[in-house]
Amino acid sequence: MAHITFYEKPGCGGNARQRAALEAAGHTLERRNLLAEPWTRETLLAFLAPLPPAAWFNRSAPRIKSGELDPDAVNAEAALALLLAEPLLIRRPLLRREDGATLVGFDTAEVHAFVGLHDAPPGRLDVCVSPSGHCASPES
Repeated sequence: MAHITFYEKPGCGGNARQRAALEAAGHTLERRNLLAEPWTRETLLAFLAPLPPAAWFNRSAPRIKSGELDPDAVNAEAALALLLAEPLLIRRPLLRREDGATLVGFDTAEVHAFVGLHDAPPGRLDVCVSPSGHCASPES
């Protein structure tokens, strides 16, 4: 089993289900607040660099859902500046194994390949699910 640093948004129901699935698979988690982490260009790119910039964004963030911000229309430098200024825009969770390997988001198949995930609860674990479509806390 792996020890994973799990960067989450406190109060997010989706992140709670994801943590539960990882713990049920026997993994231990060090939970960190994604919104309060002192991100730098280097620490954030350690997670994001392998992905295209549009995949760096939390598509449920209010500025994106409202159409104010189009992640598909920004280049890597602009995307990074936005994410550093407003961590709520960062796609979550961010996961880091004890060997330093990283993963962005919670696609069940990718997480299974990353650390092993068995007996995951039914339903999608890569999205926040609530009646309103938003996470439980006021900041999506």
